[in-house]
Amino acid sequence: MVIVASVAWWAVALYVLGVATVVATMLLLPPLLGQRHRDGSTGERYESGLPAAGRLPRRFAIEFYVVAMLFVVFDLESAFIFAWAVAAREVGWAGYIEIVVFVLLLVAALVYLWATGALDWGTSGRRRAARRARR
Repeated sequence: MVIVASVAWWAVALYVLGVATVVATMLLLPPLLGQRHRDGSTGERYESGLPAAGRLPRRFAIEFYVVAMLFVVFDLESAFIFAWAVAAREVGWAGYIEIVVFVLLLVAALVYLWATGALDWGTSGRRRAARRARR
């Protein structure tokens, strides 16, 4: 048994050494082998390979990113609910109770996000958040 355990550690050490070698190669070789561009056009932005059509657009408000992140999180949860629905007969009442608890946690998270103003848009939402912060 001791020999098997030592072989497993050698395999792990060999794997770590291989990963370190690949990472070092990927970090050290490109600056040595890559092309160097000093042209002014290298740093310019482009849209689908075309020259820029005007000034840079205004930055998006943080609310757009927060809502997008929340959408991804809650959309992922629908995949879990779908998987439960596919196996609902096999999991029985225990699975039903678990999915009810899961959905209740999702609803609680949504209520919390709504109460904290994470879903508020525009200036009215910012004003409400500022009032809450002053209290």
